[in-house]
Amino acid sequence: MQAVVLAAGEGTRLRPLTEDKPKALVEVDGRPILGHCFDRVVELGADELLVVVGYKKEKIIDFYGDEYEGTPITYTHQREPKGLAHAVLTVEDHVDDDFMLILGDNIFEANLDDVVRRQREDRADAAFLVEEVPYEEASRYGVCDTNDYGEITKVVEKPDDPPTNLVMTGFYTFTPAIFHACHLVQPSNRGEYEITDAINLLLQSGRTIDAIRLDGWRMDIGYPEDRKEAERRLQDGYDAKAESKEASAASE
Repeated sequence: MQAVVLAAGEGTRLRPLTEDKPKALVEVDGRPILGHCFDRVVELGADELLVVVGYKKEKIIDFYGDEYEGTPITYTHQREPKGLAHAVLTVEDHVDDDFMLILGDNIFEANLDDVVRRQREDRADAAFLVEEVPYEEASRYGVCDTNDYGEITKVVEKPDDPPTNLVMTGFYTFTPAIFHACHLVQPSNRGEYEITDAINLLLQSGRTIDAIRLDGWRMDIGYPEDRKEAERRLQDGYDAKAESKEASAASE
């Protein structure tokens, strides 16, 4: 399965960290955010990384080159920041089957494998990792409605008055049907081609999208405080793993 990694963002809210580099190369715990994303999808068996670049794209291309730990990288260029649906369309000619999509400004320590497994079951046309957040934070994200079967029925992009507190986390699996939906999307009030509008078109056409509840944690690195919190959580995870290894060794 291919993995599409969206890494075209500038990251204005992370300045001054992004004055000389794209958002995806901002370091968290000593490594670029993008490297954390690559690790997750390579662990999930990605056989190719399709990386969408934009702002200061040459920095990413020079840093990673044409492969990551043996997995080939293909770069596509989003020439203008016109939204996620617009970014997804830049990889259309390179995708031939179901694929993973991960936002290159998110860090995950979570059950992404459950999403991929659900996609491979051929039970759904797409699957999203979702989580419940405080209502006051939901307006930062794409908000989901679901039915009693755990299927997504509607999504709303960054609503002023969120209908629920269940949000998309930035990790998805799709069939190539998403490309046709992206072609049909019209610019939103923000002037962007929203992935949420494409998702709603899929739903309206009768496609099934499963919501997989997050088990673990993820951080959307939008602000400096998010970066600090992600570093704290990563360090706590390393410490917990080290203590577990020590306890296991002592019991042998």
